[in-house]
Amino acid sequence: MVASALLLLPDFLLIALGAALRRVRMFEPPFWRGLERFVYFVLFPALLFRALATSTAAIGDASRLVVVGVIFTAAGMALSALARPLLNLPQPTFAACFQCAFRFNTYIALAAASRLAGDQGVAAISLLIGVLVPVVNVAAVAVLARDRGRKGVWLAILRNPLVIACAAGLGWNAAGIAMPVLLSVVLELLASAALPLGLIAAGAGLEFVLGTLPVRAVVWWNAIKLALLPAIALLLASIFELSTLERQVAVLLAAVPTAPSSYILAMQMNGQGAPVALLISSGTLLAIATLPLWLALVT
Repeated sequence: MVASALLLLPDFLLIALGAALRRVRMFEPPFWRGLERFVYFVLFPALLFRALATSTAAIGDASRLVVVGVIFTAAGMALSALARPLLNLPQPTFAACFQCAFRFNTYIALAAASRLAGDQGVAAISLLIGVLVPVVNVAAVAVLARDRGRKGVWLAILRNPLVIACAAGLGWNAAGIAMPVLLSVVLELLASAALPLGLIAAGAGLEFVLGTLPVRAVVWWNAIKLALLPAIALLLASIFELSTLERQVAVLLAAVPTAPSSYILAMQMNGQGAPVALLISSGTLLAIATLPLWLALVT
């Protein structure tokens, strides 16, 4: 437990740095919005594309890992959907928060995977991310865009930079195209900036606006994301007899807090960003304790 906590300490310190810089107002709000968009639309897609395009692992080689990821993600969706009848939330609030039970903070996941298993860990979790990013975005956008019709849902998905980067990276890898040296260097430089800046941006985005969501709803969605989902992933990893690395990757991706991009998506599609920001912020703080615990169980 202590070793796992120390392993993740640099990443959580970067999140704390972002939160501190935002609170002392060293930079104006437009700077943080610009940084968040730059990470989300440029740096992070470059990281995902590079990891998938150059990975030596194939989806077929990690088929059991992919199946486990899809199943625990589907379980998160089913558990999240229960919030509508059980918690009696307004439809717009439920639609915005629905995604918080199964979307994942890719910044923390990739940083932790890198510390756990180096390039092998990054490649394995990038492969799983490449499969699950379209899945979670389809589900999140579908619920948020119920009134927009099927065309609106698919347009939002096809325009998602993470979906585009993952599809392009997997396609490049499948085609067996050698990565040009110049392109490789540029992508490496962009990718190296993605994780630290992403973690700082995630910290700057932490926001606690009490009263935007009932306490029972905060407990419900955080319990699913930080406790039930990694427990399901660990059980599935045992059932499917995953390797040690695959088990670590599956549990790690299930156990990280929800994605900061959930807030952006909610604001862009239905304007209910405040309750999502509360879930992201509370989940990230709770993950300081829960994530090392889950990693200790699989390492």
